[in-house]
Parts: sequence; structure tokens; C-alpha cells
Amino acid sequence: MNSKVTLDATDRKILRFLVKNARMPYLEIARECGISGAAIHQRIKKLEDSGVILGSRMMVNPKMLGFDVCAFISIRIQDPIMSAAVAEKMKNIPEVVEFHFITGTYNAMLKLYCVDNDHLMRTIFDGILRIQGVSTTQTYISLSEAFQREPHIEYLDKLSHR
Repeated sequence: MNSKVTLDATDRKILRFLVKNARMPYLEIARECGISGAAIHQRIKKLEDSGVILGSRMMVNPKMLGFDVCAFISIRIQDPIMSAAVAEKMKNIPEVVEFHFITGTYNAMLKLYCVDNDHLMRTIFDGILRIQGVSTTQTYISLSEAFQREPHIEYLDKLSHR
């Protein structure tokens, strides 16, 4: 189980800059935070080592690449003992970009991108439903993504003043 990390105001400020622009130069962050470049490097290294920062990546727009269908699929895994094996098998389906264990009628949910509905249907029937342990699915097609964002880091500032 992951233990939570306590962040001070400077750590939270650094995170806000990096979430907005992971390519922001460390020296610019240092100037904005009023500390040295070496201190920024040390703090970011500490945030990486503690697991707060998982890495940085470029975000691509799936629609611009031709992936016109974003879908969420709820999955019922027939036996909870099979959950880890099902998750591992889902990694072999390249269309699947997220996999979550959830509560409710279904016990897992995944997010995937496909080029069209035919591609989605083939992914479901030839991939997902062939995985041993998957008993039922329910598919939701996203009509439009209204927004996407990282966790609300500013809320941590409010918590630290309690």
C-alpha cells in the first residue's frame, strides 16, 4: 500500500508549474519559487523518488491521429481470483489505455481508443470477450470529451492550513 507524502508549499508550487508545463525549465521554476536551481533539482528528485511524480510525457490528441472513437467498457470478472490475470491480459490489447478495478455491478472498467465503430466491435469481440474470466461487458461511447485535467493540487494548500 502506498503511504501518503507530505508536501510543503514550495513542493506544491513546483508541482503546479510542472503539471501546467512539464517542459518548463528548472531554472525558471527556481526563479518563480525563490530558491536555487540546485534546490529545485533536489526537490524534484525527492518528488520522483517518493512516487509523487510518476514521470512526464507528451500528450497526443487521439482524434488528430484518427482514433475517432473513445469508449469506456465496464467488465464483470466472473471470479475475483482472476482479476490480476485479466488486467495482465488487457495490457496485450493496444487499444486499451486505462484499466481500473471499480465498485458496483461491474468490477473493472477500461478506457480505449479505436479508429471507428467496426474497430471497436472487433476489439470487444476478438479481444476483450476472449479473455478468460471476462463474463459480461457494457460499453459506453464518449460523444465528446469536455475536459481533462490533473488532480486539484491547489486543494492541498487548503488542507495544509487546517
